[in-house]
Amino acid sequence: MMRDLRRNRGAAILAGAALVFMAGCAENENILTGERLGVREILRTGPGSEAESTPRGSAPIALPGQQSVANWAQSPVSPHARVSNAAFSGAFAPQWSTSIGQGNSRRNRIIADPVVADGRIFTLDSASTLQATSLAGGALWSKSLVPLRDDAVAAQGGGMAVGGGRLYVTTGFGTLTAFDPETGAELWQQRLGAEASGAPTYRDGLVYVTSGDETGWAIEAGDGRVRWRAEGVANIHNIAGAPAPAVGEDLAIFSYGDGTLQAAFRQGGLRRWNATLSGRRGGRAIDRANDVTGDPVIVGDTVYAGNSAGQTVALGLGSGERLWTADMGALHMPWVAGGSVFLVSDRNALVRLDAATGGVIWEVELPGWVPSAQPNRRRDRSFVNYGPILAGNRLIVASSDGAIRTFSPENGALLSEVEVPGGATSAPIVAGGTLYVVSGNGVLHAFR
Repeated sequence: MMRDLRRNRGAAILAGAALVFMAGCAENENILTGERLGVREILRTGPGSEAESTPRGSAPIALPGQQSVANWAQSPVSPHARVSNAAFSGAFAPQWSTSIGQGNSRRNRIIADPVVADGRIFTLDSASTLQATSLAGGALWSKSLVPLRDDAVAAQGGGMAVGGGRLYVTTGFGTLTAFDPETGAELWQQRLGAEASGAPTYRDGLVYVTSGDETGWAIEAGDGRVRWRAEGVANIHNIAGAPAPAVGEDLAIFSYGDGTLQAAFRQGGLRRWNATLSGRRGGRAIDRANDVTGDPVIVGDTVYAGNSAGQTVALGLGSGERLWTADMGALHMPWVAGGSVFLVSDRNALVRLDAATGGVIWEVELPGWVPSAQPNRRRDRSFVNYGPILAGNRLIVASSDGAIRTFSPENGALLSEVEVPGGATSAPIVAGGTLYVVSGNGVLHAFR
């Protein structure tokens, strides 16, 4: 559990990702030199150095009304946690910026999206330092989550969720820990036996999380005891980490590295159905990975999800029956609103699909990479695009190229662009009419 992990640059890193598939043939581990990037960041890069402002098509859309909410307490993959269209003015007036700790480096990356609950913004930096920040931008408390036996380079990833008056945090060190949101005091910790690079999901006294050994967990929020576990099939393609589980009224949806979506009854853990995403893009070794990178999201009686290998699907929630398949991947949680599915594709485009059929309505190219002036290098630098979310009747995408862009949901037209110093390294979130995003230099930014 998801996000996003995974939440960038360089052909050398693509080669490093390709070595994952040959790991079983190597006797000795070779440590590659160069900048370390999350695999999802590699997946999100593609051609195009500037956002394309001319859409390819359009269709009328009836958006849900804007909702004024004070909290964005966890990943919005689940019906009880999702705001379809958060209230936001779209003015993007900078309010404040504050450090959350260490930013991205050649070895460490910021993976977790921020969350907001009860007047506090929670963040996780690249060195696994958890911080609480006030709505005015002041640091309230912080603490390192690195176990004494390890160091911050040993594992990366993680995520956060707030529920039942507690803050739940997963880490790449294989732990789920509950904290007092007000003081940062640790309340309990459960070891998962494998990394937990995705965010947890909280609902009705249970915390759901996916560990890197392809296991779905339901853990008691009160004391950290295991309620049940659902085991998937171990797979070497599990390189991008696991998204947050989507939890509905009856079922919890877990996603695994082999492209499997697994539905289990959320109270008892009995498995209801399995479904598999496949797809094979050509041209990159990483395209053979079927990791579910587009977090599964429950909307009504449908589950939407996508992978990095060119496939996005809609499944019946109760049965897992495939309703449609679109020949494009999704690298973040698809955003479903107004009878449409919006996503950042595996070919680095902002796309609107028909939610009923999966048909493409429009597609707009996003910043991908800048060509290198050196003849032996294809790229000078690559960019990652986080989102989209729908807020203030606009689609919002934050990019590591140093800009937040807004687009028309109807036709994909570029509406506005605002600078983010350091470039985005998290998806944007909106709470209390304020948009928050974390930049690659380890700074939390607030806009109204």
